[in-house]
Amino acid sequence: MSEMAYHRPATVAEAANLSAGDADAKIFAGGQSLLPSMKLGLLAPSALIDLGAIAELRGIRSGGSSITIAAMSTHAQVADSREVRTAIPALAALAEGIGDAQVRNRGTIGGSLANSDPAADYPAAVLALNATIHTNKRTLPPDGFFKGLFETALMPGELITRVEFPVPRGAAYVKFPQPASRFALVGVFVAATSEGVRVAVTGAGPCAFRVEALEDALTRKWAPEACAGTAISSAHLNHDIHGSAEYRAHLIPVLAQRALSRCHG
Repeated sequence: MSEMAYHRPATVAEAANLSAGDADAKIFAGGQSLLPSMKLGLLAPSALIDLGAIAELRGIRSGGSSITIAAMSTHAQVADSREVRTAIPALAALAEGIGDAQVRNRGTIGGSLANSDPAADYPAAVLALNATIHTNKRTLPPDGFFKGLFETALMPGELITRVEFPVPRGAAYVKFPQPASRFALVGVFVAATSEGVRVAVTGAGPCAFRVEALEDALTRKWAPEACAGTAISSAHLNHDIHGSAEYRAHLIPVLAQRALSRCHG
């Protein structure tokens, strides 16, 4: 096994400098994706930069019209947060459905977004709720943040510090989980925001994406039946042992309709 350095910075600036200075170093948040990749031999970083000691990366606060979640907040903390449950219950429910108890108590929202796993849940919420992603360098809108398979708009030395979620008029998330991992085979998050209806999908493509056809249909009528009959192209969707691209395309409007039923329930 090759040698590997370990850093535990106390500030975001220190972590960013360490990351920018070593292209082969990896940021360590919750480790739920990083450590399995290392065990499988897919990654052999020169160093781990552990964000666990950075106090400014923790905490959840309500701003009235928005909820701000610091990057190192765990899924369990989001799920249990009174502020999140009150303002955006769909987001709390999403966090509660991630993995198992061990994953929820270690995995973080910042790590999930920076990793951009094609089947992760949070990216759908960020896109549908039109959340703002704050980093140590800039403020990023959700559209355009997820670039592709495990690829984001983050630059070298750039760290997510917090995510600001506007409180929607209504929202819900429904996923068809892979039974063993509880990752989304397909997950659909629908939201009625101040800027209109937004529908985001995870698990179906190389990264999370919005579905304009469903957004248009739900703009015309915010009701479950509006999703019925909406055709989704299977081109460019994922195809694997768990489900074909055509099956995933079929699931998207079905899950959107279920999500709308929850909004009206």
